[in-house]
Formats: sequence, C-alpha cells, structure tokens
Amino acid sequence: METTTMTDEQRKTIAIEYLRRLDRGVSVFDLFDDHAEVHFPKWGIASGRASFEKLFTDLGSIVSKFKHDLAYLNVIQQGDMVVVEGTSYGTSKGGVDWRAGVSHAGRWCDVFEIRDFKIQRCFIYLDPDYEGADTERYPWLGR
Repeated sequence: METTTMTDEQRKTIAIEYLRRLDRGVSVFDLFDDHAEVHFPKWGIASGRASFEKLFTDLGSIVSKFKHDLAYLNVIQQGDMVVVEGTSYGTSKGGVDWRAGVSHAGRWCDVFEIRDFKIQRCFIYLDPDYEGADTERYPWLGR
C-alpha cells in the first residue's frame, strides 16, 4: 500500500475545509476515506462511509443551522494528527439558539487523523445538548 507524504499545512487545510463545508451546508464526505471512523458524543463511533453518513444525517435532525467561529481556532498538529478547538453558534431544530460564551453549548474540539489527503479519523468532542434541556441530571442548566 502506497502512502502520500503530506505537509502539516496540507493536513490543517483539510481540517479547516471540513469546518467550512459544514458551515455552508456542503457535503464533507469526499474529504473522508471510505473506511474512516467518526465519533460524536451520545451517538458513538461510525465506522465506514455508510455509517458516518448516517451519523451526519442524524445530527442534521437536531440542528437547523450552525457556524464555527473560524477566526478563533486553536490548532495543534503532530504527525498525522490535527486537533482543532473552537467555538460555534446556531439554532436547534426546536428553535433554541446557542452561542459559546452566552449559553452552555458551543465549545468543541475535533481530533483528526489525516493521511493520503483524506480524513481517516475524526473524533468530535462537545456537549450535544445544544438546548440545555438536560436539567433533570444537571439542574444548574435551568438557572
């Protein structure tokens, strides 16, 4: 199996392009290897294209719009790994707005493995309770 050498800047460009496409509502699937793994909290790990397409479809059922604050990203790179930390804002399908720094939601961190100009792994870390509705377990959300 032949691999292609990539620079750190090329890996970072792919990770940022992924975020830009999400913000524009454009498909991200061609950025991924067909056998990639994608993790989203409370969804689990999607292995392979059909599974991660299902994951993103499911996410679309809870969020009506969102944007990443691309001007304020922290990026850390080491080898094939690109870690991107940032903030976002948007509206849930239930009509609830969120914004990092204003509501509890909106802070996130994505960990990518990028090789051969494809995302091999993308693990997303955030609180998926965009509406702050989980007040039974976390009563401070209702305050």
